[in-house]
Formats: sequence, structure tokens, C-alpha cells
Amino acid sequence: MGPRRIWLGVAVGGAGLAACTLALAPRRDAVSLAGVALLYLIPVVATAAVGGLWPALAAVAGADLLVNFFFIPPYHTFLVETRDHAIVLAVYVLVATAVAAAVEVAARQRARAARRDAEVALLAQATAEPVAEQSLTRLLTQVRDTFAMTAVALLESSPTGEHPVAVVGAPPPGRPALSARAGDGLRLAAWGPELIGEDRRTLARLAAAAARTLEAQRLADQAARVRELAEVDRVRSALLAAVGHDLRTPLAGVKAAVSSLRQPGLDLPPEARADLLATIEESTDRLDALVENLLSMSRLQAGMLSVHLEPVALDAVVAQALLHQPDGDNRVELDVPDELPLVRTDPGLLERVLANLIANARAASPPRQPIRIDAVATDRRVRLRVIDNGPGVPAADRERIFAPFQRLHDRGHGGLGLGLAIARGFTEAIGATLDPGDTPGGGLTMTVTLPRSDS
Repeated sequence: MGPRRIWLGVAVGGAGLAACTLALAPRRDAVSLAGVALLYLIPVVATAAVGGLWPALAAVAGADLLVNFFFIPPYHTFLVETRDHAIVLAVYVLVATAVAAAVEVAARQRARAARRDAEVALLAQATAEPVAEQSLTRLLTQVRDTFAMTAVALLESSPTGEHPVAVVGAPPPGRPALSARAGDGLRLAAWGPELIGEDRRTLARLAAAAARTLEAQRLADQAARVRELAEVDRVRSALLAAVGHDLRTPLAGVKAAVSSLRQPGLDLPPEARADLLATIEESTDRLDALVENLLSMSRLQAGMLSVHLEPVALDAVVAQALLHQPDGDNRVELDVPDELPLVRTDPGLLERVLANLIANARAASPPRQPIRIDAVATDRRVRLRVIDNGPGVPAADRERIFAPFQRLHDRGHGGLGLGLAIARGFTEAIGATLDPGDTPGGGLTMTVTLPRSDS
């Protein structure tokens, strides 16, 4: 029992004895001495259950004195005139002490059983729980809380000495209260109260569980690094493939057109000359867009994106994004009111997001189908939608279309498959969201949700 439980037991005993005395003293002529003695057992048993054996023994002594003082003639003295009364008091002390001891033993057994159940549950959890990033720290925290320790650490030996792999709490100076071997070169150390018997054995088993958790975490880290290297290799291969095809195609168009124009003595009609110049312009625009996307993706992946948030009029950004679309195409239907509230965003990055979404919608939509752009304000947000009537994207594939170099569902014909990946990366950078959805009647609707500047 801790000091708090002991003092609580003393309080229960004192209050119970006082209550019995106040209730029974005015009625001592109506209650037998045996009945009084039995009623005084109630606060003694309660004291043993709450505070343990020593407060209960104090309650036994107090009850014996109170019975003698108030209920055994001569009253209000501690004298005992008859042998029968002396026997009653002696038997009462023996019975009360035995009952208090039995209650205290039962309470200790219940506490030990509850502790054992908690330890078994902790071991089972440590064994069955899937390993995650914080599994080892969580296990050490549970060990510290279960055993009321101040600090627990898993230490690993190395040629330079012993160093902590994971620590919970602040280890105090000095030797730990417990040190258990956890595995090859590993040791679990705990600072706090001394442990005995079953507790030490349970903690030793938890030390082994901590070692297994550490090994599993290290294996998971290695697997994650392998996956990361595989992703880097996939991106590198996709980039090489894109350079080999998507960049060479417009370059070849430019080269062929320029070579035709430079043919000596070639007399081209004005219409043919205009077509060749248009081919050069279209190819260079395509090259410019591809290079810009590659640079944008490299800045995203390197974490070097510079973001400058400010209040911005959404209709102005949409107008700038439309300027980068091909001329002579009136497929875009615009419904972005100029009285919309300002949004807090980076105008350059948002313009790039919209340009990529519009280009993706144009590539997906049938030639004569319009592309709709609308916007609406809510309490704290402004939602802008880019709507096409193309084939749409199945719900199961809607997150895959945001992967870099994903061309199957990126729907950008002739692009690098970076448009939607850049759009998603830029929206997250400016504190907005980009969500794909169905267009009623067929197609894909991309919704950009931006924070209002006045929210």
C-alpha cells in the first residue's frame, strides 16, 4: 500500500469508529455487548480493505477502547470489573485482527492478480501489435507506466560504448533499478522503485519484446529505403523514356521545318511557309511546357518550392491561366464572378495549377465539347472547378493519376505525365486541396478548394 492509501484507510477507520460510537452510545441499554462488538467490526473491515493491515490494527485498538469506555460498566472509564467483559474484549481483539488480516491478504491477492493481468495484456499487445514507427517508444512508455518507473531505456552496445536506442522519461544519475538483457548487444534499463519476484521476470520478457520490436522497426526502415530506391529508379527510367520520346518529337518537328525553310532555291507558297512557321511555334511551345513541367517537378521533389501567399482575385488568376492555352479555341465556358471574395494564395503557383488542369481537360474532352470553369464562395473557402466531358477516371484510379510520369490516366496526350502531379503538389504547397470527381453525364471534374483571404 502506498502512503496515500494508508492515510485514506486511517481516515475511513476514524470516521467509521466515530459514526458507530455516535449511533450506538445513546442506545447501549437496548443493544447487547455482543451486538456492539459485531457492529464495530464494520469500520475495521472497511479500514483493512482501504488502507491495509496497519491502519486496520489501529482501528481494532481504537474500537476495543471505545467499546470498553462507552459500553462496559463502569461507563466512561477503561476499567473492566468482570471476567466475562474482559473475555469479550480479548476475543473481540482476536477476531477483529484475524478479519482485518484476512481482508488485507485478499486485497493484496486481488491487486496482484490485476497487476498480472495488466502485464499479460502488455506482453500480448507487444507481441501482436503490428510494428510502426513509434512502436518501440510506445512499448517503453507502457513499461514505464505499468511498473511505475521514472524512466526506461533500451541500450545498445557498440565499440565506443553503450548508447540509448530509445528512451522514455529522463533517466536520473546512478545505476538503474533494473537491468535486463534484451538481445544481442541490447539491454533494457529501468529507473524507479525496486522490483521483486514475478515483476522482474515479466520485465525481462518485455525486454525481449523490445528487442524484437527494434529489429522489426529496422527491417521496416530497410524495406522503406528499398522502396524509395525503387521509386527513384522508376522515375529515372520514366524520365529517360520521356526525354527519348516527348522531347525529341517536337525537336524533330522544329528541325524539319527549319530545314525546309532553309532549302536554297525552294519557292514555297505563302500557305506552306505559314504552316511550317506554325509547326515551329507549336513545337517550341510544347518544348517550353515540357521543360517547365520538368523544372517544376524537380523543385517539388527537392523541396525548394518558394511560396508567397497574398490576397488574390481569383478571376484574374483564371484569366492569366487561359492566356497560356492555344489560340483560336473557344471551348472554355467561364463562370468565375469578379465579385468573389479574395483568396489567400500564391498567384503564380495557382496559375500553373489551373493551366495544367485546363490543358488536361482539353486533352481529355472530345474536340467540340466545351470545358467549363466555375467558382463559388462558401463560409470560409472558395471552390473552383474545371469540368470536362471526357471519359472520366474510375474512382479506384483517382489517386494514381497524381503520380509523376503516370501517363495512362494522366490523359495528357504527348506530355510527360507530370501535369496533374504538379497540380496536386502546388495546391498542397499553397494550402489548398485538389480533388477529382465525376462530371454529371460523364467526364472528370477537378475541384480546387482555396482559403478565403478574410477567413
